[in-house]
Amino acid sequence: MRDLHGELFCWSGEDIIFRDLQAERKWYLNRGRLGKQMIRLQELLHIKYPIIQGGMANIATGAFAAAVSNAGALGLIASGGNDHVWIRQEIEKCRALTDKPFGVNLMLMNPDADAIAEVLYEEKISVITTGAGSPGKYISKWKENGTIIIPVVASVALGKIMVRSGVDAVIAEGGESGGHVGDMTTMTLVPQMVDALNVPVIAAGGIADGRQMAAAYALGASGVQVGTCLLVSEECPVHDQYKQALLKAKDNGTTVTGRTIGAPVRILKNRMAREYLKLENQGADVLELEHFTLGGLRRAVTEGDVDMGSVMAGQVCGQLTEIRPLADILENLYAGAQTRIQEMIQMKI
Repeated sequence: MRDLHGELFCWSGEDIIFRDLQAERKWYLNRGRLGKQMIRLQELLHIKYPIIQGGMANIATGAFAAAVSNAGALGLIASGGNDHVWIRQEIEKCRALTDKPFGVNLMLMNPDADAIAEVLYEEKISVITTGAGSPGKYISKWKENGTIIIPVVASVALGKIMVRSGVDAVIAEGGESGGHVGDMTTMTLVPQMVDALNVPVIAAGGIADGRQMAAAYALGASGVQVGTCLLVSEECPVHDQYKQALLKAKDNGTTVTGRTIGAPVRILKNRMAREYLKLENQGADVLELEHFTLGGLRRAVTEGDVDMGSVMAGQVCGQLTEIRPLADILENLYAGAQTRIQEMIQMKI
């Protein structure tokens, strides 16, 4: 049987038999364009839960991505500032540890971005997320492999540009998230992105339990991306001091540095953050501020320096109470969302 988009599938009783994996993905994407509220992220990405792990630089290694994928979400290897050789090695490590789908996050400001993009093409990575720029010049080549391309965006205007370039979905990331952030909140950004775009929207920023995941669906999202709540997983490779700092954090335990130089980053409040903000208020220039924070994230992640290191975390850190296995975190997140949605159906407002 033909559908509107060619010979992608045939019917067998009540089931759809797809020609191949690329045909299945294309069918779900086209269905999403015709009625994006119908699409389920787990169908598009072939994962158990509609959850993507954030592309956290210096944290999201091949081993961690594999652990996330094995636990039912989509694990991502984050390029950060690493080169293409490192990326290929991490892809190989990930494939050795999981037979589940995983992806790679490409930070487009990476000076080796072109070479990394070529590696992703050669390795036939099934899902690529991007940040800090437009992946436009790579899209047609990646599409030859049937790759699903999902940029992280912080405004509707940027989302429209990405859709015109041919991406398959967008991650709408609010300023509640950790690391590099935009100005809009998840609550305001997601519904405006859903209204403006004709591709699935994945919500990110401020999501750590089922209530927040349910809220993302209420806003029209097709799934969520999470990061901070996974930092306190048993499998996460950050230093134990980093995890303990997150567990001790209060609801107002984060701050945003770098606004004056156009590079806002949300981190835990510590001595480094206080001194950085003091320098900003005194009018320090970009080079001085960059020198002050040089290597800060790596020190926090690998050495456990939570005093003068850059402890990137989102505003949900105040919700984190214990270190748990990834499988428990993800299952509770998904089950909690389902429970809350059912409760809301029974509510009278």
